[in-house]
Amino acid sequence: MSAGRAERAEVCVVACAEAWRGDGEVLAAPMGVVPSIGARLARLTFAPDLLLTDGEALLVADVPALGARARTVEGWLPYRRHLALVAGGRRHVMMGAAQLDRHGNQNISCIGDWRRPSRQLLGVRGAPANTLNNPTSYWIPRHSPRVLVEKVDMVSGVGYDRAAAAGPSATRFHRIPRVVTDLAVLDFETPDRTMRVRSLHPGVTAVEVRAATGFPLELPGDVPRTRLPTPEELRLIREVIDPDGLRAREVRG
Repeated sequence: MSAGRAERAEVCVVACAEAWRGDGEVLAAPMGVVPSIGARLARLTFAPDLLLTDGEALLVADVPALGARARTVEGWLPYRRHLALVAGGRRHVMMGAAQLDRHGNQNISCIGDWRRPSRQLLGVRGAPANTLNNPTSYWIPRHSPRVLVEKVDMVSGVGYDRAAAAGPSATRFHRIPRVVTDLAVLDFETPDRTMRVRSLHPGVTAVEVRAATGFPLELPGDVPRTRLPTPEELRLIREVIDPDGLRAREVRG
């Protein structure tokens, strides 16, 4: 890897970090290697008020490398207090998805008919509470028609269409700010709240993204490129946050 050239994984890290821009003092809850690096990068650069945990029950004041122990602890966050943050909207989680549809409905439960699935996954877990109570973004390390589907087999996380159908109690705090994949950044800032391309990663074509998506995807003709990491962001990613290069295991070069 050359010193000045950003790899695809590093572009994805920055795209994930940008999901927390402007959030203020909220808990970042990244799931996955690249989102974890992104949250730490955001904390070290443009989001100094972002709260980070050690992955268990402590709020950390410093930003250790992946796999390293924090040197400074600034608070205790047991499970019950974590749930209170979720219910109060003071958390922005970035989850994964086995399936995600054009309205933002997420499936992490099963593949096939839920009464007799062909694949059993994690289960619904906390996805309904996440999506209805605090901002929920998604990280998709392999953008493909198997993941970006027309209709999910089971709804775990609530999308815009189902939230609207459920009424004001569901839509009041429902928000999906960003979907980051290994090909593009997506959002739902359309009149009918369906997925669109926000930016294409460098080297990715519109044809490639459309072919890797299992539904018609809105893609403006003047769609921008995902921004590259700055030299300082590259230094932080490579030397401070992920010196072991774990990001490359999650995203192809």
